[in-house]
Amino acid sequence: MRAMVLEEARTPLVMRERESPAPAPGEILVEIAACGVCRTDLHVVDGELPDPKLPIVPGHEIVGRIAAIGRDVAGLAVGERIGVPWLGFTCGVCPFCRDGRENLCDRPLFTGYTRDGGYATHALADARYCFPLPERMDDAEAAPLLCAGLIGWRSYRMAGEGITLRVLGLYGFGAAAHILCQVAAWQGCRVYAFTRSGDAAAQMFAKSLGAVWAGGSDELPPEPLDAAIIFAPVGALVPAALAAVKKGGRVVCGGIHMSDIPTFPYRLLWHERQLVSVANLTRADAGEFLSVAARAGLKTQVMRYPLERANAALADLRDGRLQGAAVLLPGVA
Repeated sequence: MRAMVLEEARTPLVMRERESPAPAPGEILVEIAACGVCRTDLHVVDGELPDPKLPIVPGHEIVGRIAAIGRDVAGLAVGERIGVPWLGFTCGVCPFCRDGRENLCDRPLFTGYTRDGGYATHALADARYCFPLPERMDDAEAAPLLCAGLIGWRSYRMAGEGITLRVLGLYGFGAAAHILCQVAAWQGCRVYAFTRSGDAAAQMFAKSLGAVWAGGSDELPPEPLDAAIIFAPVGALVPAALAAVKKGGRVVCGGIHMSDIPTFPYRLLWHERQLVSVANLTRADAGEFLSVAARAGLKTQVMRYPLERANAALADLRDGRLQGAAVLLPGVA
């Protein structure tokens, strides 16, 4: 097998030849057709997340087919199309797992961070944390659903928990927002998209996906928001979003990493506004979202790269040169 490997943080990935691993009990070996390039991968590569398993193969938006099955795996078959997400294992016994909050597990493993991921031709995965995927969407278009879609969905659910969500703001219009915008518009929300100031292309893209307004993140929307979700890893957007939500509104931070939040006046939080974060996902999130994605007819916009150009894909994401999502294709030269 071939794999793009991070050997040391803040260095380019290097191509390595490895023996294809055999699945242990409870595992499957996936022959990878596509792997999305997520901003979390960028945080791993750039050394912004602590204690990765090094060397590590990044990537956690994996679409492929089962090539081999270990003992004690039920309900899956060789050749079946499968998706492998960020959450790769939970202990099942800590207080969070027992309470149905496996996304907060005390001893988790994460694909592409603490266990090898999908920037490769093959990957091992715990069969319990993989999801059969519908055949209607091609491999590259399905890949961003496995994290950008899932985290967007969990953020969206938290944004609307306990409130009537009619007006939603999305700060940072990348892979997650371009999926969630379609879901929210399909469900009847008025979506307001916030991009880098002056980014007319991103604003037009947002409107093409159902946003009723798009402008710079330094602007206020034409009406107060019921809730806002911040996908850009920019702490300065927190006070901006709080200023845009109405009384009793909520701001959800949807990223795993964010720059420091600047000080802001208490009046922005007053009137029972809430600021919350999203951590990881659960398998229940995946089941819900994949069902919604099929019914909503989601279309992902992707830029395809051969596996060997993983560093270029990461650079394009880092420098804001993408609309939608980047996806690596191991079988494309």
